[in-house]
Amino acid sequence: MTDAADRIFTNAEVHTLADPDETHEAVAVRDGRVLRVGSAYEIEFLEGVDTDVVDCEGGVLLPGFIDAHTHMEVVGRRLVYADLATGDREAALDRLREAPGEEWILGYGYDESTWEDDRYLTREELDTVSEELPVVAFREDLHTASVNSVVLDRYAEELPEDGVQREGGEPTGVVTEDAAELLRMETAPDREETRELVAAARDHAHELGITGVHDMVRKSDAPAAYRELAVDDDLDLRVRLYYWADHLDAVEETGLVSNHGGEFVEIGGIKTFTDGSLGASTAKLSDPYADGDGLGEWVVAPEELADIADRVDDLGMQLAVHAIGDEAIEVTLETLPDDPKARHRIEHVELLPENLDGFDAVASMQPNFLRWAREGGLYEQRLGAERTAASNRFADVLDADVALAFGSDCMPIDPLYGVQETVTAPADGQRLSVTDALRAYTSGAAYAGHDEDRFGTIENGKAADFVVLEESPWDVDAEDIADIDVAMTVVDGNVVYRD
Repeated sequence: MTDAADRIFTNAEVHTLADPDETHEAVAVRDGRVLRVGSAYEIEFLEGVDTDVVDCEGGVLLPGFIDAHTHMEVVGRRLVYADLATGDREAALDRLREAPGEEWILGYGYDESTWEDDRYLTREELDTVSEELPVVAFREDLHTASVNSVVLDRYAEELPEDGVQREGGEPTGVVTEDAAELLRMETAPDREETRELVAAARDHAHELGITGVHDMVRKSDAPAAYRELAVDDDLDLRVRLYYWADHLDAVEETGLVSNHGGEFVEIGGIKTFTDGSLGASTAKLSDPYADGDGLGEWVVAPEELADIADRVDDLGMQLAVHAIGDEAIEVTLETLPDDPKARHRIEHVELLPENLDGFDAVASMQPNFLRWAREGGLYEQRLGAERTAASNRFADVLDADVALAFGSDCMPIDPLYGVQETVTAPADGQRLSVTDALRAYTSGAAYAGHDEDRFGTIENGKAADFVVLEESPWDVDAEDIADIDVAMTVVDGNVVYRD
């Protein structure tokens, strides 16, 4: 006789996503695992005296979303300090003026391409926020930051010259790449604050139906914060850690290996850059930018990338390589170790080569970036119309049988927003069905993390990680998918968020 379930989720429209046509009415859970999926009548037989029955009130129950590329500490910073993802620059400046700060005034996530005047924030503008405290406003991609005069004076010797933008010989207050990274390190939180930021980000992720993340970490106490929360049975989020390549010595010395860990925290692999970003005009292109003569720049030169790839290969670990421009992607494909079992990844992959036959890596991509592919958007300014239509080709990736995983890069960290962007994408090569978009955020992300046997679909024996939506993304207007409310998020069979 089968033991009773610990918890039953019923009165739901259950999409397992293992089969696009498969739907059920209820799910039974025991010991944090799916015991059975079926009709409400069938699952009723697994109800015992102590079984907790959860009424989903007709909602759509899906596998929990997995964000395959994010930075949870940064998400936490946006929640705790100033979130600059606003409709105009004055609103962003007002948020900075209202931000807490005793030593620094910090803001995160501004995107000038959505503002009417399409300009980076400047030193003069940030001087109006404070002339006593250092002010830093990080652009959404973290490859660019804007600073006030206090910062420029204080760090005049430390900021790399090639990362400080100037007009008429004077710094504008805009810094890029290594200069922006230096300021990110200077403003990094301590261990106690990092735990608070990660906890805030976790709660926000649960509100959006996210049950797992692949966190790209660099010189951060986030890994320690995750482990402390897990030890205290207070994490309730599946975390896969990717350490920046400048941690390689420490990774090797401590004997970390990919896919090792517990139920909630595991080691992913090593993350490195090649180029910059399209927003900062530093992504490495084979043809010049449409709004300038440059070809972008190497953040990590090809020779250094090859050395990193060799070391990661020797360690038998998974490698995740940031590559956005077509030149950077070509170099990365030539450099990745030839080891299909490792499932090496290319992150972002915004300007793919036309022919994908030789694409032997997981394409870890961000559907929310498509907002820049709309008419008059950032891509069109940087790349022109033809290359814009050829960007973020999710449909072409699937047609070429390349593994596709979706993440947010926290721009924003909202899976349903990403699903809406690709379902309504302007070009055929970018556009996915609702089912394929959801799969990229569930089973695709699980595969990218070697976790397809644990997560990503609702099947017997898999982790009971679910999201319940108040409306069906298949039934609402495509332009309204991002507005669907998350009714419930379940991790390990436990309800961690309820609207």
